[in-house]
Amino acid sequence: MLYYLYEYLTNHGIHIPGMGMMRYISFRAGMAVLLSLTIALVYGKRIINYLRAKQMGELVRDLGLDGQKQKEGTPTMGGLIIIIATLIPVLLFTRIMNVYIVLLIVSVVWMGAIGFIDDYLKKVKKNKDGLSGKFKVVGQVGLGLIIGVTMYFHPDITVKRKYADAKVINRNNVEQNFSPAEKISVSTVPFTKNNEFDYSGILFWMNDKDAHEWAWIVFIPIVIFIVTAVSNGANITDGIDGLAAGTSTIILLALAFFAYVSGNIIFADYLNIMFLPNMGETTIFAVAMVGAVIGFFWYNTYPAQVFMGDTGSLMLGGVIAVLAIILRKELLIPVLCGVFLIELLSVILQVWVFKYRKRKFGLEYAQNNRLFKMSPLHHHYQKEGFHESKIVNRMIIIGVMLAIVCLITLKMR
Repeated sequence: MLYYLYEYLTNHGIHIPGMGMMRYISFRAGMAVLLSLTIALVYGKRIINYLRAKQMGELVRDLGLDGQKQKEGTPTMGGLIIIIATLIPVLLFTRIMNVYIVLLIVSVVWMGAIGFIDDYLKKVKKNKDGLSGKFKVVGQVGLGLIIGVTMYFHPDITVKRKYADAKVINRNNVEQNFSPAEKISVSTVPFTKNNEFDYSGILFWMNDKDAHEWAWIVFIPIVIFIVTAVSNGANITDGIDGLAAGTSTIILLALAFFAYVSGNIIFADYLNIMFLPNMGETTIFAVAMVGAVIGFFWYNTYPAQVFMGDTGSLMLGGVIAVLAIILRKELLIPVLCGVFLIELLSVILQVWVFKYRKRKFGLEYAQNNRLFKMSPLHHHYQKEGFHESKIVNRMIIIGVMLAIVCLITLKMR
């Protein structure tokens, strides 16, 4: 909104000292992260007290974990802090008519609403199962469908690819190194020399024209799968104090960097990557969410004063997935979101191995010979005797390492 105010005043010949800084994404991003962090820190405590007053405390199942019962009654639905602290700076400092910003705002509200309904049913309606799993999946599929259809058909979502024989090195003319804007379903393949992957290539039996026309048949289901998988991965990771918030912060920082270089034609030229017109605005969104998550993390570190609940975890996973998709970096998700992946896989493998051993050797053997002492993986390490703070810190370190690996893919081909 402030950007549009600046444009309006400038067009009418009104020049306010310092207002010209609104032209720069870097300035607006800095202001957004400061404001989101301030909102989360200052108003987070008030939201926590409100949730406590409304008796939105966590009902802890007895899983035999150390310190578990002490968490009984800790307010949940803390994801509201992240949502509020993200949306206010985004509405103030971004060009909110930008299609990517619209998609990201929709993602926050959509997934936040699904998580909120689940938490509301558990805490207010005393329904211990919350929102049915199938309704969660329907919601995730719905968001994936919106993102996939918009990404494929919206005229403002385009790509400019660098010519193989580009020679212009004058920073004022680097646009000549790039092809005209294209409507194409292309993504980035990490660790490869020619690192662009066109989804139409999957339809290899068609001619090029038909394959490009029908690529949505492949692209949209893949987007739906990614949104569903990452949001569930983040939801499962949210099991001990600070884990989901800490790892999400690292992922969002990496995606913010990708957004900045992909939306800046000079950096895109230098790094020899795709230039994504209008993508720079998403940098502001990403860093605003970083500030919001860090502010929430202040209250979520051990011992947590608030839990994010499904309101936060489903939303964070969904937004991370959407950010990766619009940045054409979805194939990096298994690395960038590696902590989410291993947490999700630990649950899948635990169930699969248990069922297999039960069928082959009987129930008693399967119960006494589980793959992990408990899933998700963080609970396994708790059973091994590790303090949850140590588990969180080490997983954050792993997340940092994975993010660095993703960042060096910009040059390592």
